[in-house]
Parts: sequence; structure tokens; C-alpha cells
Amino acid sequence: MTDTLVVLHATIAIVGVVLLIIWAGVEPVIALVVGSIYLGLAAGLGFEKTITTIATGFGDIMAEVGLLIGFGVLLGSLLFAMGALQKLVELLLRLLGPRRLPYTLAAVLSTIFPSIYVDVQLVLASPLARSAAPRIGRHGLALMGGALSAGILIGYVFVIPGLGTVSIAGLLDLPLGTMMLYGFPIALVTSVLTTFLFSRLLRMGWWNAAKDEQELAPGEPGAAVTAADAPEGPTGTAGADGSGGTAGAGGAGGVAVEQRGATRTPPLYVSLLPILVPLVMIGGGAVAEAAGVESAAVAFFGDPALALFVGLVGAYLLARGALGTKRTNEALNEGLNTTGQILLVTGVGGSLGAVIGETALADVLGGFFSAEHGTPALVAVVLAWLIAAVLHLAIGSISVAAITAAGILAPILGGLDVPTVVIGLAIGSGALFALHVNSNFFWMFQSLLGISTRGALKALTFVTALAWVFAVVLVCAVALVV
Repeated sequence: MTDTLVVLHATIAIVGVVLLIIWAGVEPVIALVVGSIYLGLAAGLGFEKTITTIATGFGDIMAEVGLLIGFGVLLGSLLFAMGALQKLVELLLRLLGPRRLPYTLAAVLSTIFPSIYVDVQLVLASPLARSAAPRIGRHGLALMGGALSAGILIGYVFVIPGLGTVSIAGLLDLPLGTMMLYGFPIALVTSVLTTFLFSRLLRMGWWNAAKDEQELAPGEPGAAVTAADAPEGPTGTAGADGSGGTAGAGGAGGVAVEQRGATRTPPLYVSLLPILVPLVMIGGGAVAEAAGVESAAVAFFGDPALALFVGLVGAYLLARGALGTKRTNEALNEGLNTTGQILLVTGVGGSLGAVIGETALADVLGGFFSAEHGTPALVAVVLAWLIAAVLHLAIGSISVAAITAAGILAPILGGLDVPTVVIGLAIGSGALFALHVNSNFFWMFQSLLGISTRGALKALTFVTALAWVFAVVLVCAVALVV
């Protein structure tokens, strides 16, 4: 088969997946499998090898990220039930004052809370953002909305255990510790810079409260929000996570953001330990590896799956003590219900990547990207960034776009004169691009923040486009020094 036909069939498969999701309203899982089958048969893999490759691709990515996703979602569900995020934001408001709160919130969401599922972060933080907005000043709601957009979604693609981050690392066979070392500072700087520039634009008249905000009556989403209030998008398209629009861990069962009953929850510093301890374990393992320390014990305790499991056990024990057995089990059941959906869409995204890897597309792209053919490192970074951006713009799912882009690029990494971590970061930054109306996260954001569609396009779509630019500049800087 000629190179032209290989590229043509791969393009048809990817565009077909996009059209099935956007125009036909097909669930991402079904669309991805259909695309994988078409590409395998059209590329000459045959019936048996096509199905085998789909199954193998699913299993391979589950081996890489399955436990991480499962433990992370369950951990987030328990933290949701204990109200850790609410306590943290309230403390920051008291300590820092309203002016600094948007920047701090963006920084905290992007670096500490990616273990909580993105939709859950939104459901948790939106009522707090609305309540704090009047104290921030003019256009406070817009600024808080922009901070939420930047913090939640940037952390999702750069910081462990964000689903986008672990998916990219798994497909590229990239150590999570390495991804964390580079992704953490990029997420922090990008979230703060994005929020800062958005605040400058607001001062220049970017926001029109009369047209961009909605007045919420008592009981409407954003006034007294529960997870059950989170709306579905008008066509049931995929959420930011590609899960098909579920409310996320802790949000599926209608658990109120306000705690049910007079529950005595642990102090904030204790509630945050299930997140901080795994981060220290993973970070310590990464630092030891970078320093050349070889120890079975260090590798064991620095393993991300073990670290998240330790965090999960800690959160479970805290929840049992604070909420009781019944409510703790309810939170876990809600997390388990959501986990299956996330794992399925992640796995079939890996299947498409595996089929692409079995075609000659890898050789074609390898020739295009190869340093031996004069492609500079920065050009390879920009192209990876653009591939992920186009996929996200079309599909409406950050995780599916990142997984698909990683699947396309993984087979040719050996021919690039660019560190794998840089390509992974470029894919993550590209997948941020312009989250818009084909994502259920967009409609949740609009309703929970109490803004119009026009306002959401400014505070979410435009903000993620800003983050897209800031992030790739930082990734290019990393590419020049590593």
C-alpha cells in the first residue's frame, strides 16, 4: 500500500471518529472502536489481527494507567464527600484576601487537586467561586470562572494523577515521575499566567456583565449546587474527560456540595494528607531516580500506583471516622460507577492508537518528523502540539484528543531527536486548546457559574486557548534545555 493511501485511510478513520461524535451524536467509545476497525481493515491488517490489536491496545493502556485511574477517582470521591476543597478555598480567602484568591485557586487546582475528577472539581468549586466573586470586585465572576478553567484543565494534562497526564505518559512509555517533575512547574506557571492575562483583558472591557452573566434564582444551579444539578450537554456529547458527560467521581449520585447533616470532618491539614502523601512519594521516587539512586525500596515506595493506593487507604480511613461506614461506602460506590466509564473510553482510545501503530503510518510520519530529514526539535514539538489541538477542537474531549495524538506519535518517537517527555508535554499543552460547545464540561461550566453561553466562550473557551499558547512556550523552553 502506498504512503498516500496509508495517510488517507488514517485521515478517514480519525475524521470519521470526529464526525460520528459531533454530527451523529455517537458515544466516543463506539466511535473509537468503529474507527479502529475501519483503519485496521483498510490498512490490510486483516480481520483477526485487527481485533487482536484492538484488544491488545486496550489491555496495554489499562496495564499502564488502569490502577492509577481507579485509585485516583475513588480517592477523589472520598475527598469530595469530606469537603476538603471547600475548606481549602475558604481558608485561602481568609488568609490571602479576595484579590489574590483567583490566582491561588488556579494554582491549587492545577497542582494539588488533579486527583479529583475534573467534573467534580467544577461542581465543588463553582458555588465557592460565585460566593467569592462579589468580594473580588468588578467582573469578579468572570475572573473566578477563568481561574477555575485554567486551574482544573491545566492540571488535568500536566500533573499526576490527572487522567490526561497518566494517559499520555502511559502511551509514550514515559515514567510518571519524569512527567511530574516537568509537568508540575509548567502547570503552576501556566495557570497563574493565564489567569493574570485574563484579568488584564477584563480590565480592558472584555466582559459585559449584562450579556455575559445570568441572574440565578434560589435553587438554580450555582446558587445551592449539588452534583445532581449538573446538566447534560444538549446533544449528550463527551465531557472534558471523554466520559460521555457524567458528573464524575462523587457527583454521580447527587451528593450535595454542602455536607449532608452536621458531620464533623477532619481538620484541613488532615484532609489533605491523602493527596500530599502520594505526591511526596511519587516526587521522592522521581528525585531519587534522577539522582541515580538505585534501590528496590525506593522504587517500591515511589511507584505511582502504590502511592495512590496509600492515599486511597488514608482517605478511606478518614472518611470512615468522619462520615461513618454507610456514607463512605456510598462515596466509593459513586466513584466505582464513574471509574468504569473512564476506563472504557481511555482503553478504546488506546486501541485506536495501537491500530495506528500497526499500520505503515508510523513509517510515513517518522520520515516526516525525523531529525535526519531536517526537522528541528522545536518543529516536532509544535507539530505534536497542533495535532493534539486539532483533535481536541474537533472531538471535544481533552483525554481522547491526548490519547489519540499520543497513539499517532508513539511509534515514531525513536526517530525524533527530542526527549519523550517534551513530546508528552507538547501533546498535553495542545490538548488544552479551546474547550467549547461540543464538550459537556462547557455546559456544566455555564450553568454552574451562572453565565451565558457567550460568557462561557470567554471564561472557558478563550481561557483554554490562552493556556494553550502559554503552555507550548514553556514546553519549547524545556525542549531547548533538556
